[in-house]
Amino acid sequence: MGKNLVQKILGSHLVEGDLVPGKEIAIRIDQTLTQDATGTMAYLQFEAMGVPRVKTKLSVSYIDHNTLQTGFENADDHRFLQSVAARYGIYFSRPGNGICHQVHLERFGAPGLTMLGSDSHTPTGGGLGMIAIGAGGLDVAVAMGGGPFYLTCPKVVNVKLSGALQPWVSAKDVILEVLRIMSVKGGVGKIVEYGGEGVRSLSVPERATITNMGAELGATTSIFPSDAQTLAFLKAQGREADWVELRADPDATYQETIEIDLSRLEPLAAKPHSPDHVARVSELAGTKVDQVLIGSCTNSSFVDLMRAAAILKGRTVHPSVSVGIAPGSKQVFRMLAENGALAGLIASGCRILESACGPCIGMGQAPNSGAISLRTFNRNFEGRSGTADAKVFLVSPETAAAAALTGVMTDPRTLGAHPTVRMPERFLVDDNLVIVPPADGSRVEVLRGPNIKPLPINTAVADRLRGAVLLKVEDNITTDHIMPAGAKILPLRSNIPAISEHVFEGVDANFATRAKANQGGFIVGGSNYGQGSSREHAALAPMYLGVKAVITKSFARIHRANLINFGILPLTFADEANYTQTGQGDQLEIEDPAGQITAGPEITVNNLTKGTTFKVQHGLSERQAQIVLAGGLLNFTRGQAG
Repeated sequence: MGKNLVQKILGSHLVEGDLVPGKEIAIRIDQTLTQDATGTMAYLQFEAMGVPRVKTKLSVSYIDHNTLQTGFENADDHRFLQSVAARYGIYFSRPGNGICHQVHLERFGAPGLTMLGSDSHTPTGGGLGMIAIGAGGLDVAVAMGGGPFYLTCPKVVNVKLSGALQPWVSAKDVILEVLRIMSVKGGVGKIVEYGGEGVRSLSVPERATITNMGAELGATTSIFPSDAQTLAFLKAQGREADWVELRADPDATYQETIEIDLSRLEPLAAKPHSPDHVARVSELAGTKVDQVLIGSCTNSSFVDLMRAAAILKGRTVHPSVSVGIAPGSKQVFRMLAENGALAGLIASGCRILESACGPCIGMGQAPNSGAISLRTFNRNFEGRSGTADAKVFLVSPETAAAAALTGVMTDPRTLGAHPTVRMPERFLVDDNLVIVPPADGSRVEVLRGPNIKPLPINTAVADRLRGAVLLKVEDNITTDHIMPAGAKILPLRSNIPAISEHVFEGVDANFATRAKANQGGFIVGGSNYGQGSSREHAALAPMYLGVKAVITKSFARIHRANLINFGILPLTFADEANYTQTGQGDQLEIEDPAGQITAGPEITVNNLTKGTTFKVQHGLSERQAQIVLAGGLLNFTRGQAG
C-alpha cells in the first residue's frame, strides 16, 4: 500500500511509537523557530535544562512581535534574545528583518524537514513541503535540547484540488473555503495534505498562505508536495540545493477526502468574529469600511503586495478609509522600494508599517470605535484588534485593495481587468540582518533586563485537589481571551507575576484577584477551549495563579499540550450535561488524582457545593500522566535526567 506525504516525512523522523492515528508518537525535530513574544520564556526554559548548545540542525530566533517600544521592556527582551542566541548557537533575525514565517519560508525552510515553532502559524512551512508544527515554548526548548516532540499521531485529510483560480480569486479564498467546510475545530487531531492537479497552479507563496491559515482549522499542520513550483521558489531565493521532490504515492490512502474545484471559487470573507464564519464578498458588497490593513504572516509576500499596489496604482484611497501596508520581510520591502511599487502605495495614501506582525496581534493600528476593518490576516477574534467593539473581516489582498478604493466592501471582480503579477525569477537576497552564532558561545554573557523574572516552576500534584470554580466560560474560548496580547500586555511576556494580573481580563476583570484570594482552583469551559495562538502564557500564568485543573467539553490541541507541560490537569466532561450543572463558585474536589489517573481514563469529581459527583476523562498517555503528576515537563525532564 502506498504512503501519503505525511506518512513519508513522519516515518523518516519517527523515534517512538507507530503511525497509527490516535496513538502517541515521538518525532525528531530538524529545525526550530521562536519569536520574541514567546521566545524569552522558551530560552529561559532552555537555560534551565543546562544544555550547553542547541542540538537541532538549525534554530532561529526572530524579532517580529514586540517591536513597538514604548518602554524599555521590549528592547531589553530583544537584547536578551540576541545574547542567548549567540551563547547557545541560534541564528538571530534582527528587528526589521521581517515576520518569522515569511523570512523562514524565504531563507531557511526546506522540503522533507520537520520544524517546531513557538508560534501557532508555524505550519506556513508546509507550503515548502515541511512538517511544520506550532507548539508551546517549552516543547520547543526540549526540541532545541535534542529531545523528540511527542504528539498524537494525526489522521490525514486529503484536500484534492482541481482546476485553477479565476482572475480576482486568490489563495486566501482557498483556505477560507476549507474553513467553511471544516470549521475552526474540524482539523483537531488531523493533518491537511493538499494534492490533485490543482496544486500545480499554486506558487509557494500561495501555498504558504493556505498552510499558514490552516492553523485556524485546529489542525496539527498542513502540507503541500514539493514539486516544480517548490524548485522555482527555492531557485529564485538562491537555495535550489535545498530542493528535493516529495509527493504522495499514487495509491496513497487517507482518512478523509475533500474535493475543491479552484475554478469555481469566488472572493470570500470571514465575518466577525471567527475565521470560519465565511460568506461570499458579493453578498457583503456595499458594507461601509473604515479600515483596511494588508500584511501579516498570511498575506505579506511580494506577490500579494504587488497585486495590491497594481490595484491602487495612480488612484487615491477613499477618504473615509485608513489603509495600512505591512511588508512581510525586508526582502519584500526592498523589492517594493526598488521597483517603484512602494512609492505608488505611498502616493495612493497608504500608511506604510514596519515588517512585523504589528496590528495582527493588536500591536498598533487599532481601528476606531465600532469600526469595520478589512484585514488580510488570519484571526478576527473579538477585541484582538485592540478595539473591543470593532468588527474585523478577513479577506484577500485583492478584496482589501478594492475596499480601500471604494470605501465599501467590494467584489474585486467588478474592478475590470485583473492585474497580472507573477513570482519573480530572482528575489533580492540580503541576509545582513541575520546574525550567525559564533562557533563557541560559551564565553558570551547573557544580558537580562529588570523585566525578565525567574521562571515559575510548578510543584507535583497534591494528594487531593480542592478549590472553587474560578470561572465558567462558553465554547470557542481563545488564548486571546485567556491571555490577551496587545501593546499593553505583550511587553510583560518575560514577567509572569506581572502578566498574570491580566489573565481573562477581557472576560472577567476580577479573575486574577479572585484566583489569588481563593489560592487557585478550577476553570470550566465549553468546546474547543484554548483555540488560536500557541502562547504558553495562557497556561503558565493560570498555573502561577494556582489553577489546578481545567474541565471542558473539548480542548484545542496546542493549549491542551501547554496545560500538560505546566502541570495543569486537562479534563473533559464524560457527560456534557455536567457542564450545565457545574456553576462558577462551586467547590470541587478530586481525591487521590494520581491514583485515579493511574487506574484508568476516568476521574471522579465531587461537587461539594451541590452534593453531587460527576465523571471526567483525562485522555493522558502514560508519559503525559507522569508529566502532569510531576508538576510539568521541566520537572519531568529533570527527573529523567537525574
